[in-house]
Amino acid sequence: MKAAVYYENGGPEVLRYEDVPDPACHPKGVIIRVEAIAIEGGDTLNRFGGPLVTKPHIVGYQAAGEIIEVGAEVTHLKVGQKVATVNNFGSHAALRSVPARNCWPVPEGYDIAKASAIPVTFGTAHDCLFEYGRMKAGEIVLVQAGASGVGVAAIQLARRAGAKMILATASSDERLERLKPLGMTAGINYRVNEVPREVRRLTDNHGADVVVDSVGGSTLQGSINSLAYRGRVSMVGAAGREPMVVDVGSMMGGNRGLSGVFLGAEIMTDRVHDMIQGLIDDAARGELEVVIDRTFPLSEAAAAHAYIESRAAVGRVVLVP
Repeated sequence: MKAAVYYENGGPEVLRYEDVPDPACHPKGVIIRVEAIAIEGGDTLNRFGGPLVTKPHIVGYQAAGEIIEVGAEVTHLKVGQKVATVNNFGSHAALRSVPARNCWPVPEGYDIAKASAIPVTFGTAHDCLFEYGRMKAGEIVLVQAGASGVGVAAIQLARRAGAKMILATASSDERLERLKPLGMTAGINYRVNEVPREVRRLTDNHGADVVVDSVGGSTLQGSINSLAYRGRVSMVGAAGREPMVVDVGSMMGGNRGLSGVFLGAEIMTDRVHDMIQGLIDDAARGELEVVIDRTFPLSEAAAAHAYIESRAAVGRVVLVP
């Protein structure tokens, strides 16, 4: 099969489009013919500095496609079924071997490319807001990196849950403008504005009750400084690639909270599995919008990764084998 692989960590240029052996089907897994690959921020981070579990390594969490082989112990999935999948690596390829537990059926007729982008992206946003952020109707939400895949999902989920105000940050006014139809109340261009100061101004000095922060680094301190009394930050990922250095003492006076969020730690649980299936079904009914900024052929995976790292995208970037 064809795959985008690399032999050492580095920038997008390390990716090569090569022939590699077809994957084997585990008795508790399936093989899918990949039709769409949603590139996650974690994919670019792993390419840059994560472990090479295989060599050459095929990076990637999310992909969707058609099941072409079912393991001997799998009874709830069948050949020909369309599924969205998640695994620790292996998405950037024409075929993928995944545990059956990490598959979610895609409703008939729903866009397979959009389905590929839901499990990690929307599942992470959901956990950041509700499981760990404990968001309630009437609260103010700040979404750092609002134009990212998780950001786009968090804005919509917060709106659906009855947020009083949804603030979002991005690197340009143009990107922020594209977030308004999704439910953003006001945008903050972090290149020209100090985020905590703008949050205070926009909220009449109340601050944000819940912050979703997928950037980390120095941005994380800004998220903490943006919190309302008893506000909560859900920190997920490290898109900024900076050290996580924060003043946790600044949280005490306001009885504020900081939670680290990693969907993968609970992805095999019934709670998360059912939550993700519900999000896929909601999107298929038109209740949630998966925003795909651009699509690249798998052979141009290096260009796709470079485009993501340019911070020009709004939503997800997808590869097609």
